[in-house]
Amino acid sequence: MTEDAHQRSQERSVLLVASISSFITPFMGSSVNIALPRIGLAYSMDAMLLSWVSTSYLIASAVFLLPLGRAADILGRKRIFTAGILTFTLMCLCIPLAGSGWTLLLFRVVQGIGGAMIFSTSMAILTAVTRPDRRGTAIGITTAAVYGGLTLGPFIGGGITDHFGWQGIFVLGFLLGAATLCMALRCIREDAGGRSLRDLDLTGSAIYSMSLVSLMIGFSSMPALTGYVLLGSGITALGAFILWERAQASPILDMSLLCSNRAFAWSNVAAFIHYSATFSISFLLSMYLQVVKGLSPSQAGLILVTQPAVMTLLSPVAGRLSDRIEPRIMASAGMAVTAMGLAFLSFTGERAGTLELVSCLAFIGLGFALFSSPNTNAVMSSVDRSDYGVASSVISTMRITGQAFSMGIVLVLFSLFIGRIAITPQTGAAFMTAMHTGFLFFCVICIPGIFASLARGDVRRRR
Repeated sequence: MTEDAHQRSQERSVLLVASISSFITPFMGSSVNIALPRIGLAYSMDAMLLSWVSTSYLIASAVFLLPLGRAADILGRKRIFTAGILTFTLMCLCIPLAGSGWTLLLFRVVQGIGGAMIFSTSMAILTAVTRPDRRGTAIGITTAAVYGGLTLGPFIGGGITDHFGWQGIFVLGFLLGAATLCMALRCIREDAGGRSLRDLDLTGSAIYSMSLVSLMIGFSSMPALTGYVLLGSGITALGAFILWERAQASPILDMSLLCSNRAFAWSNVAAFIHYSATFSISFLLSMYLQVVKGLSPSQAGLILVTQPAVMTLLSPVAGRLSDRIEPRIMASAGMAVTAMGLAFLSFTGERAGTLELVSCLAFIGLGFALFSSPNTNAVMSSVDRSDYGVASSVISTMRITGQAFSMGIVLVLFSLFIGRIAITPQTGAAFMTAMHTGFLFFCVICIPGIFASLARGDVRRRR
């Protein structure tokens, strides 16, 4: 076998594992979203507590992403990646056995830590073995796998919930996770970092974690006084983290990546804004379709499948094009298309037809496909090989914190318009007001996101 043929074989093996792992986590997330009304009934959760089934997972993932990404660069990416799949898979067994809503939330936190191990390493592993001129195509395929998970999640999750109960979703997650773990152990090479855990900045990691927890919980607790206190504490801790990292010889985040690498910094800002504007769409529309319009989980899933289906079909094409066309052009256009789709959704009424909803979701799916693969390609192409783990962690942190911010906006709107009561047909009018306000807000924040995407400059010249 020639050297080039061996390289391509290794690329294909790693791409397969990265794609499957990229499929599982969004598949489980979108499946759980469609099952949330049933989970809420099973544990007698009010609207606020039910939102934490998704938010707790996101916060745990966001908090551990950056420290684990740095740990992967030091200890070896395969080690962290396989530990993450194992943790995520075991929690799929524990969650259906939870005796209370609070126990379920605890298991979701642990599952979020496992998810952070996967997110922080999968893209770094793939980027490290893929030639730069084929990197956009590989990222496009893994992005398509993400959207494939989002596509099948509502459909399969809704069917499982209807026929076997919501617990069946996590049983399926366990089976998929176990299969992925076996493939990862076989296909991915060992890549020991050659350093010890003593090289990991544990103090910086602790400060970072405290600041992120305070910021995310504080924001989701607003407008209560506790929310403002936690938000102020988080901002203070974040400032302390930046000062600490500047003084470290081996920081978990090299501040020069943010201060002097324009493409890296603005690409991550754009990612945060885009995920902030889009993550809550499936959550809000899932509640709208089942509570306001009275559809079953499987019927709602068939409608929600539109957006990720379009993303799945177009992401490989967008990734391939980003190897030839400047990512800032494609990603900025995608952000603009997403903003228009959100504007259309903000006018959705109680009697909105299926065609109207499907058209809006397809439009947003097009915007997402144009944005995601080129933006990720820009981030990973803007750093050196030694920083792939950190770069993968930062872009994943922007995604997860953006998603958590999106859910935080929903929590604030629920607090303002609905309160601590269950979402039922009787509270449909208040829910509709919260949903319309949310979609309009998300549309507006896409506007500065377009300019952030354009500000990154040309990435292809730096390769």
